[in-house]
Amino acid sequence: MEERSDFEIFKSNICHKLKEKGDLLFLKNMLESGEVIKLFEKNWHPECFYLLAMIDYLSKENGISLYKGYDPLRTGKMEEIIYPAETIMLCYLKKSDKLKKQALKEAIPEFLKYNIVETDIRNVY
Repeated sequence: MEERSDFEIFKSNICHKLKEKGDLLFLKNMLESGEVIKLFEKNWHPECFYLLAMIDYLSKENGISLYKGYDPLRTGKMEEIIYPAETIMLCYLKKSDKLKKQALKEAIPEFLKYNIVETDIRNVY
């Protein structure tokens, strides 16, 4: 049985793959691999929707039509909003939801559609 990594690690790994491969090769690899469907079939919905949002966002950014094979998945979303762990931690420490509200305003629409707050996919080291 495959071990599931923490969602924050998953997101970081995806962003590093994007940086390494570039938009078009990343899109090609993800579409050819069928990774979105594999994640959905494992019931790993946060990872599935994150990757689908990434694919949709990169497609829009590069003027590429959305892959129709994922249309049935595009009607779903996470039940609750998923914020970055850093945002949750800072809100807890500051005893304020101000940073959550700010992150929500700055969220990339393709991610927010699936109730995932993501503000920057390109700033990885």
